[in-house]
Amino acid sequence: MPRIAVWVSNDLTFDQRVQKTCQSLVNRGWTPVLVGREMPGMKPWQGPWEAHRLPVKAQRGIRFYASWQWALWKWVRRHGLEVDAIWCNDLDTLAPALGWGHRPVVYDSHEYFTEAAGLTGKPVRRAVWLMLERWCMSRLTSMITVNESIAAAYREKYGVEVEVVRNMPVLRPPVLTEGRSVFDSYGIPSDLPIVLMQGAYMDRDRGTAEAVAALPHVPGIRLVLVGAGIEWEEARSVQGEERFEGRLHCLPILPFEELRILTASADVGLSLDKSGHGNYEMSLPNKLFDFMHAGLPMVTTARAEVAKVVEGHRLGVVVPDLEPETLRGAILEVLSMPRKEWTIRAGEARNQFHWGVDEPKLLKVLDESLKAHLRGSQKA
Repeated sequence: MPRIAVWVSNDLTFDQRVQKTCQSLVNRGWTPVLVGREMPGMKPWQGPWEAHRLPVKAQRGIRFYASWQWALWKWVRRHGLEVDAIWCNDLDTLAPALGWGHRPVVYDSHEYFTEAAGLTGKPVRRAVWLMLERWCMSRLTSMITVNESIAAAYREKYGVEVEVVRNMPVLRPPVLTEGRSVFDSYGIPSDLPIVLMQGAYMDRDRGTAEAVAALPHVPGIRLVLVGAGIEWEEARSVQGEERFEGRLHCLPILPFEELRILTASADVGLSLDKSGHGNYEMSLPNKLFDFMHAGLPMVTTARAEVAKVVEGHRLGVVVPDLEPETLRGAILEVLSMPRKEWTIRAGEARNQFHWGVDEPKLLKVLDESLKAHLRGSQKA
């Protein structure tokens, strides 16, 4: 079977999109070889595929990105001829693959990288990434991204062909739970409705701080944060304060199957990305579909792609701002409707939004990249 290297700049443990992609590739007759990085506190790799975790000299900032590019370059020089293609997840993995040039490359952009929050207000750093992006795009035949807004932006900017493969779950039977009592095993009382917010990166402008600030204004609920990031850490440091009445709970990142059960056991899901960054404005978060597949009603901010799904399929309440009273009203509005009604709506939407709907486009881009590389090799 042909082998395909799948590059991603995390430790491979919790990346559901990469795992779904790999399974799709396996179903098509490919053998994935995963390449990620070493991270503090990472768990041993237990996946079904060969995996390489590369050491880097730093975990963030310029030193990380420089050492990460060098680590990928060394890997491809050493192992590149052992694989038949390279699948690059996000811009920070793309240049070494294209620079090597001996194998077909597929680019799967999980976000609008050069409009990410980490580059806002940092013109020099952003200019470097834009220069690298232009260089890469001039060498691509096609790419994949996660929603139509980001795809349209790349088409307009670079004239490259872009397919949309949304980050949706594989269609499976709904989780059957015994209500919110599942939370008891995590030390979270199940006596009150549970509002759940999840995310591996609860960084600035993801709405975590606003959700925490609103909690004292919404009596009779518990707020559970599952994830990591600076605002998750800040929430954990204050969760014992009297103003929260013991109703704020912080859990670290959980394996997907555990999180899936918790999500189905909650009462309301939150997705509260703010507008200050192009990447957030155009985002279509994974958790939106996780909530949908769990039958969980949601409260979301009015990001264009998010509002289109939530309002179009009546899956929850879209809020115009993140003021405490606004969030209070939205959460209470969701809780006032019988859960059965929300579950019916989510079930209807789930059949339209799942991995199998967009998977053929993912495989189409792989085929096109293989053909383009073959044509280039014949010309050379």
